Amino acid sequence: MLANRSAPASTVSPELVYEDVPQAVQWLRRVFGLRIRWQAGDHRAQLWAGDGVIVVRDLPPDVEAGAPVPGANAAILVRVEDVDAVHRRATEAGARLVRELTDQPYGERQCTFLDLGGHRWTFSQSIADVAPEEWGGVSGELG
Repeated sequence: MLANRSAPASTVSPELVYEDVPQAVQWLRRVFGLRIRWQAGDHRAQLWAGDGVIVVRDLPPDVEAGAPVPGANAAILVRVEDVDAVHRRATEAGARLVRELTDQPYGERQCTFLDLGGHRWTFSQSIADVAPEEWGGVSGELG
């Protein structure tokens, strides 16, 4: 695949729509600690979330203003090294907590917040190596 400095190396890059992109970028940086990869005016930005990216954008041109936005209230899962630190930072910044820090049977410690656009952000830290069969799942193809 051809490398492009304007596009991330990750295969999947979620796009989240916000009414006010600059405000969303500022909020996501301050509250969740995301970093700007690049910005284009006041209508689009790519933010680093670890080694992946989230695209923050305005309303797509094929969606009529005032109409329901496809993908609104999307859910994003971000893997982090220290979920307690993310929880502390987001809580202190006033983010709306919708799921408290919880150790999951599948080996993850997670919490979930809503952002200013109504999108759910779950932050997850691996705390154990657990096979899916140990918690009722079924392993699939690897890689």
